[in-house]
Amino acid sequence: MLLTVDLERLDIQPGHLLLDAGCGEGRHCFGSISRGASVIGLDLDFDAMRDASKNLRQRGIEHDRLGEMTQGDAFHLPFADATFDRIICSEVMEHVHDYRAALRELARVAKPGAKIAVTIPTATSERLYLRLGDEYFESPGGHIRIFRPRDLAEGMAAAGFDAVGCGFAHGFHTPYWVLRSVMHLPDADESLLVRVYRDFLIRATGSSWMARLERALNFVCPKSVIVYGSKPVAPARSKAADNRSEANAADKEGAGIRGEETADTRDAAAA
Repeated sequence: MLLTVDLERLDIQPGHLLLDAGCGEGRHCFGSISRGASVIGLDLDFDAMRDASKNLRQRGIEHDRLGEMTQGDAFHLPFADATFDRIICSEVMEHVHDYRAALRELARVAKPGAKIAVTIPTATSERLYLRLGDEYFESPGGHIRIFRPRDLAEGMAAAGFDAVGCGFAHGFHTPYWVLRSVMHLPDADESLLVRVYRDFLIRATGSSWMARLERALNFVCPKSVIVYGSKPVAPARSKAADNRSEANAADKEGAGIRGEETADTRDAAAA
């Protein structure tokens, strides 16, 4: 299964409720439900989810856990505050105009202590495709910005997440998209070279030694960068702090009583 996010690094555990925002055909949904999580996938493209939604629901029934997909956008998530233990948002932020607003919405539905993984294309690969042709950015549904990981991390911090690390993925896919760009992206599927490389990618997905080779290439020519983060847990009040608050309240109440007594004494003396 072709995954961008390292699900082990995201620490998905049985009993977690996970949101895959921008789930597409649900590759991370299926990977997460197999690790014991209940999963909700969300995407704006209903057609992309049509078959996957049925399969995910069936997988959930087989494993006695939630497996659902719903149509929606990242700016208006149809979920209550503090709902999810884990969130994945893969290859979405480069498509939206206000990615900071989308991150704030993800932070809203994340529980305190929740972990998140957000993936974006690397700036190096995106600039390479741009030099080879404009179609990569001008095609319908194409990318509208080139990210630096720092920009994404700062956006996550502003939304309320702490960035805790990053990773890289899809070293085999950078040459593939270079080839597609060279072959004129709208017509690239007609190219024999493109079709041969696509077949190679499919075979590589099921090969353990090819997976090891790609992990090495991820440090040379990754297509995607993953920023991992977490939502801080509000610090618990200590018993000492509670005792100090009670003592302060008692002092204030005592001061008020003494003030009233002093006023009563002055009134009596005046009479």
